Amino acid sequence: MHPVYPPKVILASTSHYRKELLDKLKIPFQQLDPDYEECDQPGESPLQKASRSALGKAQSIITANKVDPPFVVIASDQVAHMDDMRFGKPGHAEEASRQLAVCSDNWVSFTTAICLINDSGRIKQAIESFKVLFRPLEQEEIETYLDIDQPFDCAGSIKAESLGISLLQDCHGRDINTLYGLPLMLLQETLAQLGWPLSTLR
Repeated sequence: MHPVYPPKVILASTSHYRKELLDKLKIPFQQLDPDYEECDQPGESPLQKASRSALGKAQSIITANKVDPPFVVIASDQVAHMDDMRFGKPGHAEEASRQLAVCSDNWVSFTTAICLINDSGRIKQAIESFKVLFRPLEQEEIETYLDIDQPFDCAGSIKAESLGISLLQDCHGRDINTLYGLPLMLLQETLAQLGWPLSTLR
């Protein structure tokens, strides 16, 4: 039996992008910084990497913070990839330009994993992908886009919720929020599986 009061919802991220996404669900939550170092492992697929990192972020919150029950920690991790070629956060214009040149005229998947852990230690993980088709991009167009949007902290060097949408010509997936970094349809389904439909969290 759940207590009559809702759990604290903790977003294991300090990202303002993910905060804006979770705000859409109109539930109270707090953000905590996960003490987790993201890294690649040899032979790991993009799906495996996203799932492992989401789990690591969620577990780090519970390890490093004293949070009184009841609570539910939400963590996510996104990997942009074309088959097994990954596109991380570029960090600077040169790498972003290289990534977009590779993505030009190609389908790219944005795979986002979520991990939820509650105060009893129950873990629920899920994963979803959203695919986009980049238009053929000229170098001058790439440079202009990067000057305006500066997506250097975004996987795949694109802010699709901003001017980055102009670089695309097609897409495939059920929830565009997956592309933005937090699949909200999948999240609400997973919360319900833990026994916390959105109506109980408000």
